[in-house]
Amino acid sequence: MSTDLRSRYLGLELKNPVVAAASPMTSSIDSLKRLEDAGIAAVVLPSLFEEQIEHEDMATHNLMLFGAELSPEARSFFPEMQHYNTGPDNYLKLIGEAKQALGVPVIPSLNGCTPGGWTDIAKQFEQAGADAIELNVYFLATDPDDTSAGVEKRYVDLVASVSSMVSIPVAVKVSPYFSAMANMAARLAAAGASGLVLFNRFVQPDILLDELEVAPHLVLSTSDELRLALRWIAILRGRVKASLAATGGAHTADDVLKLLLAGADCVMIASSLLRKGPNHVAALVSGVEKWMTEREYDSVEQMKGSLSQQSCPDPAAFERANYMKALTSYSSELD
Repeated sequence: MSTDLRSRYLGLELKNPVVAAASPMTSSIDSLKRLEDAGIAAVVLPSLFEEQIEHEDMATHNLMLFGAELSPEARSFFPEMQHYNTGPDNYLKLIGEAKQALGVPVIPSLNGCTPGGWTDIAKQFEQAGADAIELNVYFLATDPDDTSAGVEKRYVDLVASVSSMVSIPVAVKVSPYFSAMANMAARLAAAGASGLVLFNRFVQPDILLDELEVAPHLVLSTSDELRLALRWIAILRGRVKASLAATGGAHTADDVLKLLLAGADCVMIASSLLRKGPNHVAALVSGVEKWMTEREYDSVEQMKGSLSQQSCPDPAAFERANYMKALTSYSSELD
């Protein structure tokens, strides 16, 4: 009997757990078809930004510079504008064309940080054929008067606003910087989030010494970065009523397997696709299937979460004890 690679995410049945995250690789019908041919289970389209919706007549150059400052998807991460959207109309067209061209779920991404009429676009996403929506909330609390309670309320209110607009599932892509992440995850789910995407990978600014300018600096992820999502997915598995997606740091089949064992319902990839191209999807799926077959797992659903905090033999390994053990073991290596 062959291994069943299917996984459920946001109530959608995926043929395998590997999903294309928002990136230039998901910005055109041609590249989307190549991803599907390579075995991708679902696609997240590049974000439509609050600024694009509210200021559609803004000069493209100024718009993209502004978007790069606010978004985890940096200016250099955008495709050329003739292949992308410059406003809601073209973005809605991309959703419709993707649904016609593909047989896998299409998930548009809505990126914003303030309450307002821009959230109405979620209903148009649904009408264009979207299977779900990924709400990418990015807000950097730089004002000393901003409180943690106020920032959390902003997130919760945005999720509630977008979720109330549509009948399709809404996943929320969030940052890891909340002081009580488990509580925040539960509040987002209660506000209407059907899924959580962990975590937003923010682009940090750099200083250009020759130009004496501050500029965004994009560095593609590495496998070392996946452990942040791995820890929190393992902790949240079975504790929040929401699907869990991992993003940031998955480059190999081993990376995908670790995140599934922790409890991820799907693993979203972008940097590895940008480095290796669409055919990398087939290598990941094949590697996952081979490992599962060798260890006699019947299905992904059987494997998911088997090493989450609730299921693993040593739950403390995901908490403070893990920190102490890591320091002790490193010190021993130096002796």
